[in-house]
Amino acid sequence: MTTHSQSPAPAATPLRATLSLDGAWEFRHETDQAWRQAKVPAPWQACFEDLAVSFGSATYRRSFSLPSEWTGGEIAICFGAVSDLAIVSINGTELGRHEGGYLPFEFTIPADLLKADNTIEVLASLPDAHRNENGTDFAEIPHGKQSWYGPQGGIWQSVRLEAREPAHISSLRLDPIWPEGRLEFEAELTGWTESRLTIEISGPQGETVYTGEIPACGHRIKHSIQLETVAPWSPDSPSLYSISITLFAGGTATDSRKDKFGFRRFEAKDGFLHLNGTPLYLRAALDQDYYPDGFGAPPSLELLEDQLGKAKAMGLNCLRCHIKVPDPRYYEVADRLGMLIWTEIPNIETFTPASAERLRRTMEGILARDRNHPSIVIWTLINEDWGTRLREAAEQRQWISDMVDWLRAEDPLRLVVDNSACFPNVHVKTDINDYHFYRTAVDRREEWEMLCREFAGNADWTFSTDKEAVRTRKEPLILSEFGVWGLPDPARLRGEDGGDPWWMAYGATWADGTALPQGVEARFRELGLGQIFGDLDRFIEQVQWYQYMNLKYEIEVIRTHAPIGGYVITEFTDVHWEGNGLMDMARNPRVFAEALPAVNSDVVIAPGAARHAIHEEGTAHFDIKISSGGKALPEGTRLLWEFGAENGAIELPAIAPMQVHNAEISAAASKVPAPEVQKAGFRIVAPDGTILSRNSEAIAIYGRRGALAPVRFAANDEGLSERLSALGHLMVSPNEADVFVTGDIDAARVEAIHSGQRVLQILAKDPGRLRDDTPPRDGPMSIEIDAGGGGMLSGPYFSFPGYGLVNRHKSIWRGDWVGNFSWLRRDGVFAHIPDGPLFDMSFTGVVPHQLMTGFRPWEFQGRVHAGVVVGWVHKPAAFIIEKRLGRGKLVATTFRLNQEAPDVDPLATALYDGLLTLAARP
Repeated sequence: MTTHSQSPAPAATPLRATLSLDGAWEFRHETDQAWRQAKVPAPWQACFEDLAVSFGSATYRRSFSLPSEWTGGEIAICFGAVSDLAIVSINGTELGRHEGGYLPFEFTIPADLLKADNTIEVLASLPDAHRNENGTDFAEIPHGKQSWYGPQGGIWQSVRLEAREPAHISSLRLDPIWPEGRLEFEAELTGWTESRLTIEISGPQGETVYTGEIPACGHRIKHSIQLETVAPWSPDSPSLYSISITLFAGGTATDSRKDKFGFRRFEAKDGFLHLNGTPLYLRAALDQDYYPDGFGAPPSLELLEDQLGKAKAMGLNCLRCHIKVPDPRYYEVADRLGMLIWTEIPNIETFTPASAERLRRTMEGILARDRNHPSIVIWTLINEDWGTRLREAAEQRQWISDMVDWLRAEDPLRLVVDNSACFPNVHVKTDINDYHFYRTAVDRREEWEMLCREFAGNADWTFSTDKEAVRTRKEPLILSEFGVWGLPDPARLRGEDGGDPWWMAYGATWADGTALPQGVEARFRELGLGQIFGDLDRFIEQVQWYQYMNLKYEIEVIRTHAPIGGYVITEFTDVHWEGNGLMDMARNPRVFAEALPAVNSDVVIAPGAARHAIHEEGTAHFDIKISSGGKALPEGTRLLWEFGAENGAIELPAIAPMQVHNAEISAAASKVPAPEVQKAGFRIVAPDGTILSRNSEAIAIYGRRGALAPVRFAANDEGLSERLSALGHLMVSPNEADVFVTGDIDAARVEAIHSGQRVLQILAKDPGRLRDDTPPRDGPMSIEIDAGGGGMLSGPYFSFPGYGLVNRHKSIWRGDWVGNFSWLRRDGVFAHIPDGPLFDMSFTGVVPHQLMTGFRPWEFQGRVHAGVVVGWVHKPAAFIIEKRLGRGKLVATTFRLNQEAPDVDPLATALYDGLLTLAARP
């Protein structure tokens, strides 16, 4: 017998007896010679490090004794989930098979198979890329992020035996209708005889709000119950009702079923999401639902409760459970503690008729198991066109359109997303126009602002234009993935024995090798980064604050656009090598957790600083946007601000929900004895004095350059000469100059350096070498390594200065997703540039779009004055290098210092001053 996923009755029903089979099982993987013990529930990969990334088949077995009182009834074996194909046998006889690794199933055990002592055996199979005997491979089964973080096979949810009457309640569907207060329910009966159902409903405080009785006529019972008044469920007030249904045959109760539900209405209306008739601004995080051991089974109810409490404390009102069907306790905790859940079908990799059918069956099983949870408000069918090709295949566009129609009809209480899209894929038919794009604010600020602006304008690139597409242009706009890498503290992830978690050895095949965590401490030491950051602990702390600075700015930009109705931060926790979480895998929050609600809340102040670096006594301009989110701000609310020695208050008009109000402020920066970072502070205060929102903005203040020691320079570029002269440096003849400034180096310049000339090269040229007058030998004798790949470049090494020049665009150094951690030494000639060492928002106008590669690690300990590492401290590259040759030397930089008129940007001026001083220094 083959069974599809179904929703067995909960174990804790008064008229059923249960026996847990969780615990130690005998286990043998197909590659094993001997049996060993595995924990159930858990994927086998979590039990054995040598099987951590294994596919294939494994056999589980254990013995059990039937309780003596279990006589005369029906006995079933119930599984929470087994990945992916399960063949279940009792005492050597096969009971049945189940396909689908995320959902529950059960088999009734024939009475004649059972003995006093019994043996259960489960053959669990997870196919790899080879087609197995069933004609299935990994690509055609719903598998989700197992394709990223490793396979998960075996019995990963609980197993129990259950004794019950043959006539019992097999499923219960609850549809609570708000605000009408009507409960539509549907019960399925197995082994039905002439019977009746009694119903009791308790309110959120445990009070009885309804009792009744109906005849049980047929296998499927539909009934409607009207309650007088109901309390709506929401994240702020998670009001849950309890229902108890008892099945009577004659005068005897034969079975019962209990469940919880909540009255709420979640809908798309007027271009925004609404919860219970009120606009809702979605503040979500992407939750991959992976846990400290590196796999997808939560270790305890307490951890689920703890992480959800931390999510709420960080200002989140939703988790997007990402292409994963979680343990049922995940939703129970969300229902009880109050968290919206956006959940998704695990994706396939290859679209075929068979895989399409598996996706449909998986969604049916999800509905059967989970539809009674009020926390679930959105379903997604496909993520980022993974496994489908909606842009290219009309048949697949029609399939997704039909699936949306089917799911909308099957579950009218939730919204449906067809394809949660990213470039270059699209929507076809959807209740929400959601989209994903990643840019770091420091490295790609202009692109981030442009993408948000276009998305807020209902960009055409979000939707298909093919005939299968249906678009109303009223679909709410949700930026459903964006984020920035930080890094966790490796010391907080190690076991009691001090060893790395198993997953730290993996990740080298991702992101051009930058996702490998193992060895991060060694790379930090090898590059001498302790000279820059102090030690690894301080580096990690600064990287986490860098993550916050980027997230803060990106959220602020999102909130300036009223049409955008929410966002999903990538992501809730780190997963293995992916270091962009708001917490690490052990659920340790990032250092900025308490600061996040300043921007991750309903009412948000986006300061909109025109510049993040200004001169002392210069004017700071703030184009402030006040985003109301789902709240209305009453008339009489005020915006209070302070910066330097100035402060003020602005009376605000009444602001409706989901609106953005503008306010402009200008204030003079104080005089400073030395450059420093000052914070502008902002608060929104209600008429009764309650603080509704607060935020701040860091502004770097530079003093006047009265004590400037001019550098005598010569240049072969008229524009550079004019700029440096305007900055107060002295243009002289090449023979009198302390520094020669140029954009190019050739053989003659190299001879001059060798003879004692000191050169500053401002790089802005086509990628390749820092000089292009010495091409490598082509053909089979060349030892040139592609500059775009990073690392050692053999060709440039043999001509001074020996480094390659690489465009960051379309490279791992672009800084879109995997973290680019860019730094400038703030000692010596750059000690006058405040804060750091990591770049802050004041660098967005000068941040390099090119970098220099090909360095030996030791060169970072003195020659490199500004540089970047990627991910887990990989791919080191430079923005400022210093290299000697003969009696002279070269200083080269890729900072973009000529974007504005001289001294408009004080940071560009400060960098020029430092570079000239560095180059002039003997």
